[in-house]
Amino acid sequence: MLDRSRIRRGRRAEEAVRDTVVFARQAEELGFHRFWVAEHHSVPGVAGSAPTVLAAAVAAATSRIRVGTGGVMLPNHPPLVVAEQFGVLEALFPGRIDMGLGRSVGFTSGVRRALGHGKEDADRFGERLAELLGYFRGDQRAHPGVHAWPGEGLAVSPFLLATGAGADIAADFGLPLVIAAAFGEDRMLAAIDRYRARFRPSLWRARPYVVVSGTVAVAETTQAARRLLVPEAWATAYSRTRGDFPPLSPAEEVLSMEMTAKERALFEEAMQGHIHGTEDEVAGALEKLIDRSGADEILVHTSTFDRAEMLDSHRRLARLAGLSRSG
Repeated sequence: MLDRSRIRRGRRAEEAVRDTVVFARQAEELGFHRFWVAEHHSVPGVAGSAPTVLAAAVAAATSRIRVGTGGVMLPNHPPLVVAEQFGVLEALFPGRIDMGLGRSVGFTSGVRRALGHGKEDADRFGERLAELLGYFRGDQRAHPGVHAWPGEGLAVSPFLLATGAGADIAADFGLPLVIAAAFGEDRMLAAIDRYRARFRPSLWRARPYVVVSGTVAVAETTQAARRLLVPEAWATAYSRTRGDFPPLSPAEEVLSMEMTAKERALFEEAMQGHIHGTEDEVAGALEKLIDRSGADEILVHTSTFDRAEMLDSHRRLARLAGLSRSG
């Protein structure tokens, strides 16, 4: 599971991060294998801005579930600092930490200036990734004599988040790939095939490992499951027409509002491409996705306005997946 600490309208950002910690405890009770948090900066609708800090809070509040990031955006941070942060996490919670890494930069020029990193840092992602992994192995050469204590020698588990070209980087470094159908399923499947063909065994993985990421909404009826998608779809449409990603609004309010033709088109587009339905329908769709992609895991990132409905969706998903603590 991935939770981005989405802010609900009428609630504060600090409540959203506390809700994430509660949700992590619930995910552990349901038997989910991993719980990841994300990195977004200066986004009004997302409170998850410091993933390693939030991961520490999640790990402290749970006892079994693996905890990680989906992901830390490496262009925004010095590799040494990232290695030190994950080293501390692994030292405090041994055997439970996943280091999910991405290559995105800040969404706006103002955010990039505030972070002190520009688009050119994304172009150096491979170089920065090599330095970061070298700190854990103890053989990085970018800064001779520099060590990332206490991370050096610890078994932090790295993952690389990618859309297309990033799959090649994951293969070259021998890392697990986390990928979504951001540009269509055909392109995602082609990237997965390329990743498997190009994969080089490494200290981190002997064989290719694929995690397919997507939204999954489960409810008693197909219509109810589709309603769960509405708040996030409207936030996406809103952001594409106003350049500002807002807090989530109730589904019934979104469905009753008058939209411009452009807003309606973007909203309907954002409603497409997600797995949703009853437990039987979702089980069938997930089986087909796994058959097509050969995925080793599915990473679910589902948000909606009503947290009780969101929890019920994940409870149903745990049940259909046969997770051991799903009740």
